[in-house]
This record gives sequence, structure tokens and C-alpha cells, in this order.
Amino acid sequence: MITSDTFFDKLQEHYINKLPFVAYRQPGSKEIKGLLQTDDLVYTVETFEEKGFVFAPFDDSETSILIPLNNSEELQTSYVSGSVFASEIKQFPFNEKEKELHIQLVEKGIKAIENHEFEKVVLSRRETLKIKDSSVFQIFERLLSNYPLAFVYCWYHPKIGLWLGATPETLMKIEGHQFSMMALAGTQDYQGTLDVAWKDKEKKEQQIVTDFIVENLKSHVENIQVFDVETVKAGNLVHLRTMISAKLKTNIFNLKDIVSALHPTPAVCGMPKQVAKDFIMKNEDYKRMFYSGYLGELNYETTISSRSSKRNIENRAYSIQRKCSQLYVNLRCMQIKNNMALIYIGGGITKSSNPEKEWEETVSKSKIIKRVLS
Repeated sequence: MITSDTFFDKLQEHYINKLPFVAYRQPGSKEIKGLLQTDDLVYTVETFEEKGFVFAPFDDSETSILIPLNNSEELQTSYVSGSVFASEIKQFPFNEKEKELHIQLVEKGIKAIENHEFEKVVLSRRETLKIKDSSVFQIFERLLSNYPLAFVYCWYHPKIGLWLGATPETLMKIEGHQFSMMALAGTQDYQGTLDVAWKDKEKKEQQIVTDFIVENLKSHVENIQVFDVETVKAGNLVHLRTMISAKLKTNIFNLKDIVSALHPTPAVCGMPKQVAKDFIMKNEDYKRMFYSGYLGELNYETTISSRSSKRNIENRAYSIQRKCSQLYVNLRCMQIKNNMALIYIGGGITKSSNPEKEWEETVSKSKIIKRVLS
């Protein structure tokens, strides 16, 4: 464990030297971890038996990038900070042309649903904002301070780009033989309470995600447990969330197959998956790259102390090593390029969607990132 000043100094030095790194904090944690890659090569995930931090694109036919544990320096620090937004919360006006184009895109999605091409599709847009020449790490610290319940990260590779985000959504967690993930969908502005009314459109959207996960997990797990739907807060928004847990079928367990079966989920793509994905890639006027992909720890080793009793004092000396993979969906994120912030936002479209309200939802979601920019 090092001091937070030393931690950020090391990140800054690595960044200046154009070497890959990732710094991140798990939801609710007070510890930030970092991986500083010792060269500038591009490592990729092929078998999902690799160990390191994975950064995967939305398009599952493309390669996932790895910052490998065996070729990186590991860092860890304790970090506690109060709420700190940008010194001056800037109002970024939206472009009327962007609004018109997004509404047209949503209308096209609704029409495709009415024509029975798919049941749901997630449509997104990208805003490009000019920002001051402020430190990347100042933005990262603002994300850390203001979104304590999100997975917050700063990821950099000189041959690929610089990304930051504060995502509320877990793709999956695997620890030993235990599996868990969440179905997250539906969005409203937070009005000071979690006691909110949800419309049928939002409930159905969330149920589509839940059903997809359960159906695609069946061949890989057993003892599936689906918990009650709950309303959760994420930044200035609230969402519907269902937690799902299960036990892996260890005799056939293959992490690559599970990730392939689930990603991209209907929460970021649509249902059925392939036709929705094809529609997105054909009709969105930009390439998503890592937005709505996934990221996180792949095959880390965790140590769990065994339980002991007075009858078996010897057991106190033993501990259990387990592989742990914890992956998050890359939402509420941005790419920084030449003093420009490229912000990615989207929303789920069903046949009952209202194009104007879908636009307003993207505006609400964009505030999470805009609040930390100056």
C-alpha cells in the first residue's frame, strides 16, 4: 500500500512516458488499484485464461485488450475524498441537429420493432465537447469522489486511447464456483427518493434483460436464483435492477463461452441480440468502440481464510486460493482526445418508447460525465 500522492505521481509518470496503465476502484471501496504495464505492446485476450485487466469493445467480433498481470507493476492506495465537482459546473448546450438526428434514429428503431425485426434495441449517440487543458487525473479524482457506488476507472494505452468512466452496472462476478450478475434497465431522474413509479415500458425493458440472462445462463450454471426487482440510485439517476446468482457447472465451465453467451446483453444491445446489434452498427452514425463493452479484473487470485474451530486449530493456518473475475459494463464513460471529451450515452427502445423522452433520457445520463468536466 502506498500513499495516494505516490500513486498518482506514478500514474502521471507512466502517462508522460506513453506507457499503458489502468487505475480503478470497485463500488463502495476506499481502495484504488492500478496496473502499470512495463512496455507499450498491445496484449489481447484469446482464451480467457489470461490474468490481468480486460478492456473489451461493444462489438464482440473484435479483440479485447489486456493489461497483463505478469507484465505490469501492481499499485494500491487508500483514497477518501469529499464531493468535488469541477470548480465551475459548466453548462454544455446541446446541438439541435444532434437532437433531431437522435429522434430520427429512435423513430427508425420503433418502426423496426413494429415490423417485428426485434423486440428491443438500445440506441446511443456521442457528444463531442471541448474541455480545458485540465489534468486527466483531476477528472478521474472527481469521478472517484462523486460516484462512490460506481465502478470508476481511468484506462490508457498509447496505441488505443484514453478512457474514463463511472459505471453502475456489473456484467458478471465469478468467485470460485459462484456466479452473480445484474439486470439493469429503466431510467428516471433522481428526485430525492427511491420510492418511484415505473411505467410498463420500463418494467418490460428490464424484464427482457432479466429473461435473456437467465435463458443464456442455463447451460452453464445450476441453482439459478433471481431476486426481486429493486430501484437503485446511480449518480443523478435511478434504475430498475434485478440481481441473479447461480453456481457454475464446474465440469463444463468455460469463461469464454459464458462471456460470449451474455455480451452484449439486451441492456446495451437489444433482443434478439444479433439482429439488434446489426441494426445498431448499420444505423448509429459513429462506432461505439469500447462504449457498452466491458472491463475489469480477469482471473485474479483471491485468498479466503478457512473457518476454524477449537476442535481443529490447525485449520487456522490454511487459506483457500480462488480465481475471481469481476467485469463491468462500460457505461457513463468518455474518451479524451486532443482536449475534447467524447461522451457516449444511450437508452433502451421498445415499441412503447417516446422519441422525445428517449432524447431527454440521454441528456440526463450525459450529466453524470459533464458534471466532472470543466
